[in-house]
Amino acid sequence: MQRRFMAWGALLAMLSVGIGAFGAHMLKTVISEEHLQVYETGVHYHMVHALGLILIALAAGQWGESARLRWAGRLLIAGIVLFSGSLYVLSITGISILGAITPLGGVCFIAGWICLAWEAFSRKS
Repeated sequence: MQRRFMAWGALLAMLSVGIGAFGAHMLKTVISEEHLQVYETGVHYHMVHALGLILIALAAGQWGESARLRWAGRLLIAGIVLFSGSLYVLSITGISILGAITPLGGVCFIAGWICLAWEAFSRKS
């Protein structure tokens, strides 16, 4: 679990940098300023939660594997796909109905952080 979440966190962080660079260099003249801000919000949350996966991997190395940590990682990955992914597609295509998916990703992010906090508070030492 530790290696898997570390690898996913690193790959998703790398992907966030690539997606951010694509937006900054290729989309700046193609989409509106408003859509570019939406895109950048997706990139920001993508990176923060990729780093969260790395944090979960480090916690698993320190505390050992647990179901709560496993769920925390899964939920952050799902959040990146749903939250950031929907913002990327919405900003590029302009299909506003995709905004209905974004809150589901936000719920995944919140639940993932709750799982990590729950695991930390349940530790004996």
